[in-house]
Amino acid sequence: MCNQGVVPIVLAHARVLLTSSPEGRTVYLDADLRDPDGILESEQLHSTLDFSQPVALSLVSVLHFVEGDEPYAIVRRLLERLAPGSHLVLSHGTADLDPGAQRIVDSYRQRGLACQFRTRDEVTRLFDGLTLLEPGVQVIHRWRPDGTADGLTDTEVPGYSGIARK
Repeated sequence: MCNQGVVPIVLAHARVLLTSSPEGRTVYLDADLRDPDGILESEQLHSTLDFSQPVALSLVSVLHFVEGDEPYAIVRRLLERLAPGSHLVLSHGTADLDPGAQRIVDSYRQRGLACQFRTRDEVTRLFDGLTLLEPGVQVIHRWRPDGTADGLTDTEVPGYSGIARK
């Protein structure tokens, strides 16, 4: 999904910055989200996380780089292995809030990269079978309206986010 020249740079930085400590373990997987079984079967993953306990699956600003209906199958497959009480956190680009946002999709595609923005209903479908936390699927900067995003407009942050519990 990434430009092949970028992956080694990201991996090198991750190896330097992501270190484990007695308080917690961390690992960087060089994996393709479109291969959820490869991720789930990774020895690194199982040596880091205890899947008998609740964990958080964070898919922030990544699913819009997977086209078609594939994101729904990916999310379902990843969630199957998570213990009850686990959470899914995700954000996803959309053109609902700014029809001009389609230029972002076009820009990625012109460079040979997959990109597909989804509607609010399509993003909400990613949470099927889970219990959405309030306020549900919301415009990213309004998910937690605590005043910290004052001044932003929906066109400046063209995406939805949500958190749900398994």
